[in-house]
Amino acid sequence: MRILLTLLLASFLLVNCTSKNDAIKEYKTDFNQNWQFYLSQENKEIDEVSENQYKKVNLPHDWVIAQPFDSTLVNDAYATGYLASKGYGFYKKTFNVPTDENKETYILFDGVYNNSETFINGKKLGFHPYGYSPFYYNLIPYLHKNGKENTISVKVDHSRYADSRWYTGAGIYRNVKLFTVNKLHIPIWGTFITTPKITEENATVNLKINAQNNFSSDEKATLKTIIIDDNNHQVAELESEINIEANSSIEVTQNINIANPDLWDVENPHLYKAITSIQKNNKTIQNYTTTFGIRTIRFDANTGFYLNGKNMKIKGICLHHDGGLVGAAVPKGVWKRRLQILKDGGANAIRVSHNPASKEFLELCDEMGFLVQDEFFDEWDNPKDKRFNQNESKSKDYITRGYGEHFQKWAKADLTNVMLSHRNHPSIFQWSIGNEIEWTYPRNAQATGFFDNMSWDGNYFWSEPPFTTAQIKKQLETLPKGKYDIGKTANKLSKWTKELDKTRPVTANLILPSASHLSGYTDPLDVVGYSYRRVLYDYGHKNYPDKPIMGTENLAQFHEWKAIMERPHIAGTFLWTGIDYMGEIRDPWPVRVQPSGMLNSAGFKKGSYHMMKTLWNDEPHIHIATQNIEKSLNIIDKKGNIVAKNPEQWKQALWVWQDVNEHWNYNNNEMISVEIYSNCDEIELFLNDTSLGKKKLSDFEDHIYKWGVPFADGKLVAKGIKDGKKITSELITARKATQIQLSSEEKNINANNYDVAHIILQLTDDNGNPVKTDNREITFNIEGEAKLLGIDNGWKKSVEKFQSNSGTTYKGRTLLIIQAKNKKGKVKITATSKDLPSQTITINIQ
Repeated sequence: MRILLTLLLASFLLVNCTSKNDAIKEYKTDFNQNWQFYLSQENKEIDEVSENQYKKVNLPHDWVIAQPFDSTLVNDAYATGYLASKGYGFYKKTFNVPTDENKETYILFDGVYNNSETFINGKKLGFHPYGYSPFYYNLIPYLHKNGKENTISVKVDHSRYADSRWYTGAGIYRNVKLFTVNKLHIPIWGTFITTPKITEENATVNLKINAQNNFSSDEKATLKTIIIDDNNHQVAELESEINIEANSSIEVTQNINIANPDLWDVENPHLYKAITSIQKNNKTIQNYTTTFGIRTIRFDANTGFYLNGKNMKIKGICLHHDGGLVGAAVPKGVWKRRLQILKDGGANAIRVSHNPASKEFLELCDEMGFLVQDEFFDEWDNPKDKRFNQNESKSKDYITRGYGEHFQKWAKADLTNVMLSHRNHPSIFQWSIGNEIEWTYPRNAQATGFFDNMSWDGNYFWSEPPFTTAQIKKQLETLPKGKYDIGKTANKLSKWTKELDKTRPVTANLILPSASHLSGYTDPLDVVGYSYRRVLYDYGHKNYPDKPIMGTENLAQFHEWKAIMERPHIAGTFLWTGIDYMGEIRDPWPVRVQPSGMLNSAGFKKGSYHMMKTLWNDEPHIHIATQNIEKSLNIIDKKGNIVAKNPEQWKQALWVWQDVNEHWNYNNNEMISVEIYSNCDEIELFLNDTSLGKKKLSDFEDHIYKWGVPFADGKLVAKGIKDGKKITSELITARKATQIQLSSEEKNINANNYDVAHIILQLTDDNGNPVKTDNREITFNIEGEAKLLGIDNGWKKSVEKFQSNSGTTYKGRTLLIIQAKNKKGKVKITATSKDLPSQTITINIQ
């Protein structure tokens, strides 16, 4: 009985403690709702905008994505994807906040694109040029103290509308929060957690806390931290007594031990919360929550990367910050769907290229188990061209002048803000100080011996430098130096980074590593990233054996991964890119995206996705792709066998996957190239239950099974086996499109103004088979408390307006995204098309 009572008491105390932790209210307030917005093509002052010109918006907000695609923008829109983004955006919001002489109020912007000026009650708070870094202001000196409403105003100058690479969006496109704190408080970004010692039995958590006293008197208080695990159980607790002089701050260090820690990794991303409270006179005056993970990271120049002591390959993808039809103001649910698809494909890491990610994006990576390379800058001392790489002499016109103009003054502040905001995220395992910076320093490009005469299809990718290391070094010593030195700038950026965090390696994405190793650029780098230079993996390891090397921008092709798997010293890669992104246009109108993604802009999978899934996963996978033999990469030889037209071509495949289909609809007896992307050891192919033979993966050097099959109406079935596990995949000849099929990946969403539902429309025949050779114009009707975010069929050449309730399918399908409002109920979405019966799906808003 005594044991039972003890257990019941312990259980009560644990539940009681947990419920108290649940009841802890954060001191930050969502400040995204009920803003007013006006877009002008004239540069006005805020007080020149009249009340009737504003319209209501909720944040995050990207005004660019609402624009129609415009072919008349021509070259100026290569960076943005033919969406007009020029303008001056005016935002304002009225609000009340209780005034208290013992409290302060701050406003935090996670990102405003860009060149923003912020005002409170007509008083200017400041200017912030960088569109990708967070910043905040103290509002207290200017708030009304008589109960009168306050007005916060933001002016965004995006007249330089092609000022970054690539699609930027414009406006207050990330979250805004309002903070109200006691004058004795932990400020914004005021904690830093590291885990310097980890064993299976124990982890030491080092918590550095910045305590700020803005009172005019000295203050004594208790700083108490409790640690909560991801089951909401308290696992540790520590108190510290503090004494802070008037109008000053101190840094308090707390070392807390956690027994039997659950480690954060890519498969089991366990998270902890440190809830730190300031207690004074037996009252809690602030609670500050820091989410963190316990894990170790290590790079070895000979054996690669280790997470929690386990050697593993980094299976990474590069992502720009746009989310397709939602532009740069990406709801969390949109990122979650996209990241889950990539995770299912085997990706375990993300490089946020080429600028810092949003706080919300990093939270998802923490929760889902992605390693993240957080990249600070795409421009340093000298400007980049925003239309075409290496055309810097032509990029000095007004619309392309970007962060390079602010770098000297703002780089340290922006880097500092990003790191203070991001450094507690366990997902971040590298800080990248720059992307492909070298060509903006002319002597570095010239010193390589070929870069000025390179071919994007040829020597740069597949040839070693024509100059020896001695020749390159001599070139760097004799070529004229510019105003700025790349090595000195790299050292400066690395120094700033390590002053704020020594627990993660500093890296950069190098487009010219042969020169960068000798220019001083790589000296401050802990890990050297090679951009499209897998041909130099052995060269780099031989000449610089003490430097860990990895691919930081590579092609989503088999040859890239093969090169990494054959080399233990290469830690892994980041492929360009995980998802098609808007901008970097290289083809004539109407192409609107850079189509190098493993997913298209609607999040639908491409051939490269399936290829990488077969390489990055142990579970068996089969994907069948087909194409008319003349349009394919294959031929039927004289013996009747299907072979590659160019047997060596796969070794130099570049960004875009070959043109293949996902259907079995051709003309009778037409010779079809059947490609199967699989990790199965053996596959047998059947057409209408007749075997077309068994083949082994080991017989295909390019990792692609091939059959030449005369088309016959019916069913194509692939049966594979891997490690004793059997798997089947099939394609069925579809008839005429007679039905609309709607499906949603989210059946229930919350009435919170944020949650989204993705509705996928697929044309089908009478038997429910997907029809991928027919396209129809579709109109959606939405009834209920939901907002239409837009439609996207994912086709690179689709220039239909995103924010519309009608659009055309591509390969028989399209994507619709809706967003919940703040009322509960049911939302009914009906899709209609000429000559097809309408179809309805219901989403619950709860």
